Amino acid sequence: MALANNKTVMLSHLALMLSLILIIAIAESRFNFGLGKSDSTPECETVYGVGAGDTCFAVRQAFNLTTEFFSALNPNLNCEALFVGEWLCVDGTVN
Repeated sequence: MALANNKTVMLSHLALMLSLILIIAIAESRFNFGLGKSDSTPECETVYGVGAGDTCFAVRQAFNLTTEFFSALNPNLNCEALFVGEWLCVDGTVN
């Protein structure tokens, strides 16, 4: 009987440890705590509507933007899948 209780206690402790590890992993993925790259949101001031035949390269050239700045203003943009009428940020601030 003592052996069964010991196994139960060990399994309970294992479950508690795994739960704590999971909680810590989730917390670290949501909060940066000032370490590494910060998640900043760009502030867009001017937008451009994509026209037929536009490419990211052409838009960057037309508005005299560096690749880094253009990418920072449009962080989720897929340049391989631009579509007519898509709004691109072409001026603003990046923190």
